[in-house]
Amino acid sequence: TLPCLPGARPCIPKDFGHGSVVCVCNATYCDTVDPLVLPAPGSYVKYESSKAGKRLERSEGRFQSSLHTPGTTTGVRWCHRGTPGHHGLSRGLPAGLLLTLNISTLYQDVKGFGGSLSDAAAINILKLSQPAQDNLLRSYFSECGIEYNLIRVPMACSDFSVRPYSYDDVPHDYELKHFRLVDEDVKMKV
Repeated sequence: TLPCLPGARPCIPKDFGHGSVVCVCNATYCDTVDPLVLPAPGSYVKYESSKAGKRLERSEGRFQSSLHTPGTTTGVRWCHRGTPGHHGLSRGLPAGLLLTLNISTLYQDVKGFGGSLSDAAAINILKLSQPAQDNLLRSYFSECGIEYNLIRVPMACSDFSVRPYSYDDVPHDYELKHFRLVDEDVKMKV
């Protein structure tokens, strides 16, 4: 495993001339966030990114509980009132983003967070030097980064592939006797 560097490292912005910036991540530098810590009960931590240049900007706030929400008996209302930039309730009226949660009804479990590994992403990652690949993957999957724990991999080609392909192009092969992975899967995604 690669060592984690203590503390957050700021984004070094790079503008490609399309009205937004990306953060530089190369063989010697990648931006990072402070280690993630669960907030105290009744509190939240929000990370915000924007086209204007915010990159995982951290702010904190508190949930307000027991506010009456139409149609619910138990709810939590979230209104961002943290730092920086004070947004919140004024004379009982919400300002900014207001999210109402009915905590008595649960629909699904969150298994984790992640992204997609398409052919295009894999091709670009493999074009990087090994140290740059290490920095990039650390920024996504390690405790030094944003701690992704899931990846979605398209089955066969997608609109982010350099050519069309499938796993079995033989008509009427319902038993998949001709099924095989292609080079894109074996060399880049598996």
